Amino acid sequence: MRGVLMAFRLEEICRRIGGRLEGDGERIIRGVNALEAAGDSEITYAQSGRYHAQASAGGAAALIVGEDFPGMPGRNLLRVAQPKLAFVRVMEMFAPPPEPTGIHPDASIAQGAELAQQVSVGACAVIAAGARVGARTIIEPGAYIGPGVSIGEDCRIGPNAVLMQGVSIGDRVGIFGGAVIGGDGYGYVWLGDHHHKVPQLGGVRIDDDVEIGCNTCIDRATLGVTRIRRGTKIDNLVQIAHNNDIGEDVIMTGQVGTAGTVTVKNRAVFGGQAGIADHKTIGEGAQIGAKTGVTRDVAPGETVWGMPSRPMRQILRELAHLARLPELAQRFKAREKELDELRERVAELERRLPADRRQD
Repeated sequence: MRGVLMAFRLEEICRRIGGRLEGDGERIIRGVNALEAAGDSEITYAQSGRYHAQASAGGAAALIVGEDFPGMPGRNLLRVAQPKLAFVRVMEMFAPPPEPTGIHPDASIAQGAELAQQVSVGACAVIAAGARVGARTIIEPGAYIGPGVSIGEDCRIGPNAVLMQGVSIGDRVGIFGGAVIGGDGYGYVWLGDHHHKVPQLGGVRIDDDVEIGCNTCIDRATLGVTRIRRGTKIDNLVQIAHNNDIGEDVIMTGQVGTAGTVTVKNRAVFGGQAGIADHKTIGEGAQIGAKTGVTRDVAPGETVWGMPSRPMRQILRELAHLARLPELAQRFKAREKELDELRERVAELERRLPADRRQD
């Protein structure tokens, strides 16, 4: 796996993650791996005591565990407060830094484009006139950087990604392969016999520390800007429409789609394939379940699911009732049978009555 040619003493890893070592600090660690696959030169982690048996059966050179994780005599343990976070820090130690390649001879860089120091541009990438690229940013092969685009420092623009005119990117932004930033928003006026296109004259602004997954599209604003704020992480195949304002540290998983002029407040979370109707507001810290169709505003901290979206507690009540439907159907059939039998008995009794005493 990546980073296997690197090596650290276990004592050094412990120091960097602020852990407490139990075992051999001189043990050499050459890579990271999953708990079930880690070998005798690799480090892994166990999130909680429920993984103790699996960890004991595995062959990892060392394990990162919580303070309350059961002991493992003869094994190398690094005890920390947050095992998963500590493991991420170790993964970062083994992740090789980007390898700058300079300017490839097959790259096309227009006169008037401004490239800062240590910028790398891959083969067949295009940087148009007036574009500005910050220091240490990497433009991978086939990417297109349009006229007047501004890219900050330490960014990575993936292969075949497209940044159209009017796009502004902050620092430490990752835009992965095939993403399109700044394509036209979806706007038309019906003229009675055809749709007339509305000019899309705005831009897109992406703040620092944002990541945008492969083949995601973020449309330019009709007027003004479509905004993605600091620290937001967007998965693959997400569609963000014109004039959206996406807050800080938002999570959007695969195939989420938003219509125009949606506002998302900080730290909202979207499950896969959720869809948001136009002009809706998603409150701070709200959670949108997978495949939810949001047709109303969602309050801060609210969790919704379903189509149309409803509060999670309501959904759970509905599901509980649905789970009882087979039982209720059987009970209904039994009552119907009892009722039919009663009707037959009443009819039989009426037939036995003298004619002058029968009910009409």
